[in-house]
Amino acid sequence: MGAQLRVYKRRIRSVTATKKITKAMEMIAASRVVKAQRKVAASKPYADELTRAVTAVATGSNTRHPLTTEAENPTRAAVLLLTSDRGLAGAFNSNAIKASEQLTARLEREGKQVETFIVGRRGIAHYNFRERKVAESWTGFTDEPTYADAKKVAAPLIEAIETPDSEGGVDELYIVYTEFVSMMTQTAVAQRLLPLRLDEVAKEAAPQGEILPLYDFEPSAEDVLDALLPRYVESRIYNAMLQSAASKHAATRRAMKSATDNAGELINTLSRLANAARQAEITQEISEIVGGASALADASSGSDR
Repeated sequence: MGAQLRVYKRRIRSVTATKKITKAMEMIAASRVVKAQRKVAASKPYADELTRAVTAVATGSNTRHPLTTEAENPTRAAVLLLTSDRGLAGAFNSNAIKASEQLTARLEREGKQVETFIVGRRGIAHYNFRERKVAESWTGFTDEPTYADAKKVAAPLIEAIETPDSEGGVDELYIVYTEFVSMMTQTAVAQRLLPLRLDEVAKEAAPQGEILPLYDFEPSAEDVLDALLPRYVESRIYNAMLQSAASKHAATRRAMKSATDNAGELINTLSRLANAARQAEITQEISEIVGGASALADASSGSDR
């Protein structure tokens, strides 16, 4: 076997092994994205009812609460960025990071100091590589987040917005995550969580224009808001984490399918090149045999004379 043919066969074996790995990863991601979609759907009823309750309390009372009242001159903002712990997901992480940087640039142009909180090793690595400060970070649960993880992430953010600016608090809270639209479409979005925009929340709580019920508050509307709004933030962050996980698995599935298809095309190309090399080698051997036979025939005819 010629040297060129051996090279082609070795590359075909290598690409075939890679294709098996990417195919397996594609199948794993496909099963995980289905589970993540179910979790997103399961979390929606709780989030919807909680939104209705918060809206009813906020719009049905005159209580000025720090989580629903706009600061007169906001100077500090917190941005929560959701990325993944692992790569191999195409542009999933880069799109979320880009949306976060665009949001940060806009807030800084408005004269606000931005504190960045990050979930996921990819986002942390991006900021560490550029030597940019991160207020707090979390890792280890981006593929399958739980409500306990959302509470852990939400706690310092709620504390920051309840703390006065003079003591290191913030006036606004934003979240940047990847929204799961479909298996083929995932969109990086930036939303403001706090203070609540009551008109937007009211539309979300009653999308058909229905009238929200009236409530009597005990012991007071402010105490009810103190209890409800942290749950509201936790549920929002949890939903965003689930959406991000589903988007990541869908992006991984799409990237691995593309890698598998590319590996198949490369194997076909290498197989054609190997066949051409083998054919050239066989042709050369036949030519050598014919040439040798012709030389022997000429030698035999010369000796007969």
